[in-house]
Amino acid sequence: MATQKIYAGSALRETRARAGLTQKRFAETLGVSLPYLSQMENNHRPISAGALLRLAQEFGVDLTTLAAGDAERMVIDMQEALADPLFDATPPLADLRLAATNAPVLARAFLDLYRAHRQGQERLAAMDQAIGADGRNSLTTPWEEVRDFFHYCDNYIDAVDRAAEHFACPDGQRQDPWQLAVAALARRDIQVRMAEMPANSVFRRDGNQILVNAASEPATRLFQLLHIVALERQNDLLEATLDLARFRSDTARDIARLGMANYFAGAALMPYRAFLAAARAERHDLERLAHLFGASLEQVAHRLSTLQRPGAKGVPFFFVRVDQAGTITKRHSATRLQFARFGGACPLWNVHQAFEQPGRFLRQLAETPDGVRYLLLSRDVSKHAGAFNAPVRRFAIGLGCEVTQAEGMVYADGLDLTKPRVFDPIGISCRICPRPDCHQRSVPPIDRPLRIPADRDGPLPYEIA
Repeated sequence: MATQKIYAGSALRETRARAGLTQKRFAETLGVSLPYLSQMENNHRPISAGALLRLAQEFGVDLTTLAAGDAERMVIDMQEALADPLFDATPPLADLRLAATNAPVLARAFLDLYRAHRQGQERLAAMDQAIGADGRNSLTTPWEEVRDFFHYCDNYIDAVDRAAEHFACPDGQRQDPWQLAVAALARRDIQVRMAEMPANSVFRRDGNQILVNAASEPATRLFQLLHIVALERQNDLLEATLDLARFRSDTARDIARLGMANYFAGAALMPYRAFLAAARAERHDLERLAHLFGASLEQVAHRLSTLQRPGAKGVPFFFVRVDQAGTITKRHSATRLQFARFGGACPLWNVHQAFEQPGRFLRQLAETPDGVRYLLLSRDVSKHAGAFNAPVRRFAIGLGCEVTQAEGMVYADGLDLTKPRVFDPIGISCRICPRPDCHQRSVPPIDRPLRIPADRDGPLPYEIA
């Protein structure tokens, strides 16, 4: 670490703010002078080796996140936004990194502004007359604001995760989550009982009773019961966490509250340390983990992508859920691969093929334009409502990690990870992908000039300069 220069002023300021320390007291704890701390917090000097060590020892800071994390994600988001022809030129990568590191609030404001522009353009393209000319368009929808909150938290909420683990393992050992949930609600004079209900219902509140649909999937009804426990028994914790997030609207806060309750439910169903140990022992076999924890495949895949506790991190995964129209309905990445925010996903990802081969795990070795190679896994998931005429919701889930982590994955067995030719070239989305010869490209890249030859005989009517 001593030879690596790390500039992380924003992370230093956030650590000091969380600890409630003055600059002087913080400098004393890190063993540096007050002027040196000021220079580090303003990214005029790299963090010293001694300060790095004390950050880890005194404040539990995960040193591997200092040089990446929010800043790297914002750089990728800004690159994608700045590829729009609206901008004359894309700033150098070094400038983007300086902006994301030194002025993260400004960088997020830029992304909000660009998102507002994109929303306006989409409305104009869909209607005969301009909408929002009175200037009342919001910078972002409440749904997007909550999605971004979890995105920039690495989809890991420490206080909620630890509370869920304590609930699931009250004496240090994992106990039956259904019995724990029923007992926790009983202490609030709320009784739980199974009932016959309409096919599209999971549970219903009836006075001081929670009626659970006996026909729903066991993993679904257990998750929903734990969700209710979060709202009934962990309300103070959820509200305190929401206060720290400072959402712009009550609607965003309400959406985030449900998201927090879902997070608690998943973390209680699959408590952190027990689940991490089982994931390593089973080499991240989704079916085995689903059996051991009474969870669904989607719940297991999503939980794997949240194992980012400082000092006890799991394999960095990306997780995505896609519907049959190709729309991404859930997404998170703890890897260097980031999903498109302003367009569709790459059609060459195997997640789109999962609908064609139901009930099977599909494996793919892929390489992104930046040269990073991944092991990708996809599987279709169906959500049945328990009746013949009830609609069936179908999705495909995707889970992936960098090939450097593939040895810990049972799904890497039998694959040759050493030959470059076996890695499929994929991108983030067509509109920012630089590959000139992709046979599946839907639109040209918006940051490259095009040539339109008269005798073009390839799959595309243009050439990318």
